[in-house]
Amino acid sequence: MKTKTAMITIAGRPNVGKSTLTNYLVGEKIAIVSNKPQTTRNRICGIVTKENTQFVFVDTPGFHRSRTKLGDYMVNVVRNSIADVDLTVLLVEPIASIGAQEEALISQIKEQNCPAILAINKIDSVPKEELLSVIDVYSKANCFQAIVPISAKNGDGISALLEECEKYAVEGPFLYPDDVTTDQPERQVMAEIIREKLLWCLEREVPHGTAVEITKFSERDSGIIDIDATIYCEKNNHKGIIIGKNGEILKKISSMARVDCEKFMGTKVFLTTWVKVKENWRDSDFLVKNFGYRE
Repeated sequence: MKTKTAMITIAGRPNVGKSTLTNYLVGEKIAIVSNKPQTTRNRICGIVTKENTQFVFVDTPGFHRSRTKLGDYMVNVVRNSIADVDLTVLLVEPIASIGAQEEALISQIKEQNCPAILAINKIDSVPKEELLSVIDVYSKANCFQAIVPISAKNGDGISALLEECEKYAVEGPFLYPDDVTTDQPERQVMAEIIREKLLWCLEREVPHGTAVEITKFSERDSGIIDIDATIYCEKNNHKGIIIGKNGEILKKISSMARVDCEKFMGTKVFLTTWVKVKENWRDSDFLVKNFGYRE
């Protein structure tokens, strides 16, 4: 049986649903999600193997105006991810106007001369007749081979999107074993799960200034996983907020994270967390790279 592969970048503004779409396509949670912008910081590969075709979907950070070294890194990840792939899926909201971030991404798609599909997400949030004006506006951009309305939340239109994506698969061997769903090391997945709970449990600017480092990841003979994690924040008062009164907030974050870690690993997990301060780490090239945000 001849096999085919397709490398596909999913790009779009923050909070448009890129990680939700990636998770739905893969069939399990490999990318963290929250209602806060810039949740995704790295490019994350979600691998979907269907019969003789393997799709490698590249989930990217939301395209935004950078204000820190970390922001510069995230914007570069998006730019580099549009180059040298078989297809780009530009994910947009059902709004009948093209925003500045979408304009910039469309320009990059044209500059790279990369085939592109427009996926209009969140169609469950608007009347169907409103989609016609959205399709009309984006059709005039003249760079999309197809326009597919979808809901990454409930799966509407996903099969149609995959059918369009398959047209760009290239004959060749699979890039990953057919039972693999992500290229992320387990340590990185654990760190991201913890960071997701920080985003869920904390307000304002605090969670955006956090990074998570896994300092211990070991398996006992019984199969139990021991994980030690250090949460870094930028200010002393942020440390107090993360820990909470009598440690209640940190306990909540750790408990929620442990449940998802166990779900991903398929075994019992013992998770221990600490909080440390690294002032203004997002503006330090060294610390940004040290926390795993490398080109």
